Amino acid sequence: MASQDWFEKDFYKILGVAKDVSDAELKKVYRKLARQYHPDSNPGDAKAEAKFKEISEAFSVLSDKEQRKEYDAVRAMGGGARFTGGPGGFAGGFPGGAGGAGFEDVFANLFGGGGRGGFGGFGPQRGADLTTAVTVDFIDSIHGSTIKLRLNNSGEATSVRVPAGIQDGQKIKLRGKGQPSPNGGEQGDLLITVTVKPHPVFTRDGNNLRVNVPVTFAEAVLGATIQVPTLGGDPVKLKVAPGTPNGRVLRVKGKGVQSAKVTGDLLATVDIAVPSHVSDKAAKLLEEFSALLGDEDPREDLLNKAGLL
Repeated sequence: MASQDWFEKDFYKILGVAKDVSDAELKKVYRKLARQYHPDSNPGDAKAEAKFKEISEAFSVLSDKEQRKEYDAVRAMGGGARFTGGPGGFAGGFPGGAGGAGFEDVFANLFGGGGRGGFGGFGPQRGADLTTAVTVDFIDSIHGSTIKLRLNNSGEATSVRVPAGIQDGQKIKLRGKGQPSPNGGEQGDLLITVTVKPHPVFTRDGNNLRVNVPVTFAEAVLGATIQVPTLGGDPVKLKVAPGTPNGRVLRVKGKGVQSAKVTGDLLATVDIAVPSHVSDKAAKLLEEFSALLGDEDPREDLLNKAGLL
């Protein structure tokens, strides 16, 4: 997104948020809109695809503190400013009464001007940054991968390294892959917003992965050794201790997010599977089993705490 286009695009309106929106709320709104308009959820819908790109551009700018500051400064100028007359080609009368000197600071911040002697008394301008969005599979976000991305400004295919452990909504910056400078300055950057596809089995909890593992009633009562899946690897064996309650979490070390800086674990939550149909013989044996347990009421402590006993 070239900075000059910021005059015409209201990113706050595009995302439906206030100008003082917090970072957390901004991310929450973006995720909701991204899921709604993502091409995978709207196959063949050109309008949804265009909307997805639009909200991705808006989020990319507003979620970056420096870019958001620059964007707000551009919008504050009203989008209709015209610069005529005066030394160096600029008129006075800017906010704060600073005249051309005040504009010099704003211009330098927005367009990377550094030093004088170029256009309008400034040095070479930095090229504008470009923004785009990509979607990666859950496993690639955890283990890392390399994807091919075709740049709109040049058409060339570029290899992009997706680092292990990247999270939904995070950005990757490719230096020097943005717009070229109009007057010999540094080329802009490419900012890539990453959307992570959900996984049918695993979810992410910080640097850990979570998975629900069904066990039978007998396995939970008597104990057992069960197989638990890992993300992209062979299953591992876990021991379920006798008397394991529903919801207990079993930990597998080192099977979560793995990067140069962190190593997470796999957290397997026990989910006791209750059979939907039992034979008459099985039902009779369960009744005998229940009778052997005595009159213990598993809800007694709950009712006591609720003040009902």
